[in-house]
Amino acid sequence: MLHNNLEKADTFLTAKGYTLAKKDVRKNNRKYELVLSGSTKSEVQLRADGKRINIELETNSYEQYNLLLNSISQFRVKDSNIGDVQAYDVKNLANIYITINDTVPYDALRKDYDIQIVPYKNVTAIE
Repeated sequence: MLHNNLEKADTFLTAKGYTLAKKDVRKNNRKYELVLSGSTKSEVQLRADGKRINIELETNSYEQYNLLLNSISQFRVKDSNIGDVQAYDVKNLANIYITINDTVPYDALRKDYDIQIVPYKNVTAIE
């Protein structure tokens, strides 16, 4: 998705069950939401910054967090922790920053995951 433009991201995310919640053409921002069973939610925000697309994912689904970690596991160049933030350097793609917080109201089995994917300068979107 980092290599595609925002219009192609619309098609991809709607095919995955997300609905377009907010679209700002002037600022090149889009927000998508997905509500699953058991009060599990996921929000994806896409921002076109020149020829790069920044992705921010907010979810309370451990499965999505685990899926991301498993999918980048063989491509990780460097892992680090900066305070409460997990940082991953993914070969030829992006830097990924993950913050994990307790849910409100507190639930021992559920966490809030804020994931930011910032592509490298040489990874550009197709117009």
